[in-house]
Amino acid sequence: MRWNKLYALKSYMRSSLWVVPFFALVLQQAFLRAVLVLEQWTEWVPLWPLETEGTVAAMQAIISLALSFIVFTFGSLLVAIQIASGQLTPRIIATTLLRDNVIRFTVGLFIFTLLFAIGAISRISTSAPSPIMWISGIFGVLSLAAFLYFIDYSARLLRPVSIIHRVAEQGFAVIEAVYPGPLSDTDERPQPDEPCEKPGNIVLHVGSSDIILAVDVKALTIQAHRADGVIELAARVGDFVSSGQPLFRLYGGAKAIPAKDLRNSVVFGRERTIEQDPTFAFRVIVDIASKALSKAINDPTTAVLAIDQLQRLLRSVGGRELSNEYVRDAQGRLRVVFPTPNWEDFVQLTFREIRIYGAENLQIARRLHAMIDDLEAVLPESRKDALAIERNLLDQTIDKVYLLPEDAALAHIADTQGLGGSPKA
Repeated sequence: MRWNKLYALKSYMRSSLWVVPFFALVLQQAFLRAVLVLEQWTEWVPLWPLETEGTVAAMQAIISLALSFIVFTFGSLLVAIQIASGQLTPRIIATTLLRDNVIRFTVGLFIFTLLFAIGAISRISTSAPSPIMWISGIFGVLSLAAFLYFIDYSARLLRPVSIIHRVAEQGFAVIEAVYPGPLSDTDERPQPDEPCEKPGNIVLHVGSSDIILAVDVKALTIQAHRADGVIELAARVGDFVSSGQPLFRLYGGAKAIPAKDLRNSVVFGRERTIEQDPTFAFRVIVDIASKALSKAINDPTTAVLAIDQLQRLLRSVGGRELSNEYVRDAQGRLRVVFPTPNWEDFVQLTFREIRIYGAENLQIARRLHAMIDDLEAVLPESRKDALAIERNLLDQTIDKVYLLPEDAALAHIADTQGLGGSPKA
């Protein structure tokens, strides 16, 4: 299977709720037959204490409970997804809720219990061994316990602070993968051997117009090395590419590489994903903050929680080398130009929209000041110019939107809690 197709399949499997329940169905069939085959090895299992009528009633109760759990879980999950996506952002459906393994495996347990109990009750009139009854009863109890845990877990999962934290943790993983190296003295410096001549060939995107989800940079580097040329990706991960739009620019010997091989190194989709897109976690959290600051919701405290996680992410990005868009082979020769976001992109994405939507709120203005103070204290000098620009814009906005000088003076004070914390002297 081609790399882009395999990657798309893996991404789909990770974000599909039905996968684990489906494999639970297959596992139940295999496990039930294994118990029947190994009946002679389970003579040590105590006899099932109930008679036929009691056993039928117990199995029917387990079946009813498991079926009710499944219906309730899916029904409540759909309602919860609609409410959470409306109050926070629709982007959390694919990035958080559908990828949650607790939800997936809990539903899988319910499916397994339901089918196993059905298999057990269908053999009561013949010669159902005691292990099948015991196992069915044990899974019935486990399902009841899992359902009670799932109710508590879902209530905690759908809290804004939990959603924001989960997105931030995914963002940290992507940042470490895309920008593995710490900040060095050569960061942000121009590359001396960047291709400056006209490309020998331009590969266009064919097929439906979609968003770039991932790129196999390693494969592109190998192909460019073999052809003794340079491959430049014309767009970066997260960009929308129309059909017929330039996808690759080829220099030197790379112009001889078949276009099909290059296209197989890029994955496209209808919606951005977080796996190779370092700014998407910022985008999701900023969307949550913007929604919370809207007049319809008016929840600045949730926006403050979002700023807390954005501060963590910016601290991580600010300490890493962001100029790794120039990929070299083992001999140090440039082979792939792979555009990635720079420091200014991250800073502007973090501050601009939240400032525009929320600077008139004291919590947001003070929390943004506190975030800038913290970042300036821990990040190197090369990162501070962009932060100074945002501080200046924030101060100008505060002076413009606050009519009373007392409110404006209060808004200029940094506060890590937004409003109510102890400001620094």
